[in-house]
Amino acid sequence: MSIQHRTLAVDGLVTHFLEAGEGEPVILLHGGEFGVSAEIAWERLIPELSRRYRVLAPDMLGFGESAKVVDFTDGRGMRIRHIARFCALLGIDSAHFVGNSMGAINLLVDMTSASPVLPVRTAVTICGGGEIQKNRHTTALYEYDATFEAMRTIVEALFFDASYPVDEDYVRRRYESSVVPGAWESLAAARFRRPGVEAPATPSSKRAYERIAVPVLVVEGAGDKLLPSGWAAEIAGQITAGRSAVIDDAGHCPQIEQPEALAELLLGFFAEV
Repeated sequence: MSIQHRTLAVDGLVTHFLEAGEGEPVILLHGGEFGVSAEIAWERLIPELSRRYRVLAPDMLGFGESAKVVDFTDGRGMRIRHIARFCALLGIDSAHFVGNSMGAINLLVDMTSASPVLPVRTAVTICGGGEIQKNRHTTALYEYDATFEAMRTIVEALFFDASYPVDEDYVRRRYESSVVPGAWESLAAARFRRPGVEAPATPSSKRAYERIAVPVLVVEGAGDKLLPSGWAAEIAGQITAGRSAVIDDAGHCPQIEQPEALAELLLGFFAEV
């Protein structure tokens, strides 16, 4: 199944996305680390899912080939609204959503808000939503200085398999994505907040999960270096139609390290609902 690269103007902002397959739509939302893109995040999972579904994976604003937008006030809300408009322009009024890391947190933020905007039929949140641990790996993510060696420490933080950070080609691919003009600025803006603006809600177990009315699967990587063990079950237990699963031999990006195991889990979940 070939993956098509497409672009769409969403409220005047260039939005690049990948598309493959036919059937019910599945929207894939990548993470928020420096150097990620829809292609880097989902290229190993899309072939598995597109055998049964129409899969769309957008580069969120600031990432990949989409427009570089700097927002110091509501970067998360901006990206959520952008994906909602993306879906509307493609005529998608109901879809299975799958998010990794930031993409997962954005899903949870929207679904627990008073007025959700994303057309979520079901949601799978992968390695996003627990309490971020404070360690050298999170420091690597938040204090990236756009150097090759700093990207290597990000790759080390993301993966369970130690072969990734010593793979020079893989590290370089992510590094080159991170230094595209405007990319660093778009992501770095998330570190700052305009004076007087209320701090955003923490991506934690304290959200209004009782508001979620759709089936949700919360997925944890057994070897995740950024989140504590057991967080997925804790969150899923607060959602009426929630369930959780753990992917073995995977860190913060199971869709890259264990795409077959994750695809089997997702396809089974979608089929049930």
